[in-house]
Amino acid sequence: MTSSTELDSVDWRILEELQNDATLANRTLAERIGLAASSCLQRVRRLREQGVITGSHIDVDPAATGLTLEAVVSINVRPHTRAVVESFREFVMAQPETRSLLHVSGQADFLLHLAVTDSAHLQSFLVDKLSARTEVRHFTTSVVLEQVHTRALTPPRAPRPARRRG
Repeated sequence: MTSSTELDSVDWRILEELQNDATLANRTLAERIGLAASSCLQRVRRLREQGVITGSHIDVDPAATGLTLEAVVSINVRPHTRAVVESFREFVMAQPETRSLLHVSGQADFLLHLAVTDSAHLQSFLVDKLSARTEVRHFTTSVVLEQVHTRALTPPRAPRPARRRG
């Protein structure tokens, strides 16, 4: 989505329901929203066509698959050029340990979310894979103690006007 799309309260209700459960059948979604199934389907199609809905996914618990340790790695690369950034991004996204990668501003250039089997696996990734990259100048690793699930996007709230005293 390249530009902002006007969303009404019904669109936001559809988005909230689908963000919480992308597997909802259209009929169930329509009932929850209070729309006819055909109207609901048209709205969902429009949201997809406009690029508001960009895909659907399921959440997998890494620990249930044997990946019991997660970490976030703050990484600095040099030189910070488009070619280096793109090459580094391709490398990181090809690694099976990678859950997500954010290219950010601030102290770090990247925040890398990893899921690994244990601390030895984490050490191997950091020493054998990440440190071996010539563009990596510095990194700091934090072990994830708890992850609070991402919540669904909701409509932005307009700021409240300041109260007049007097």
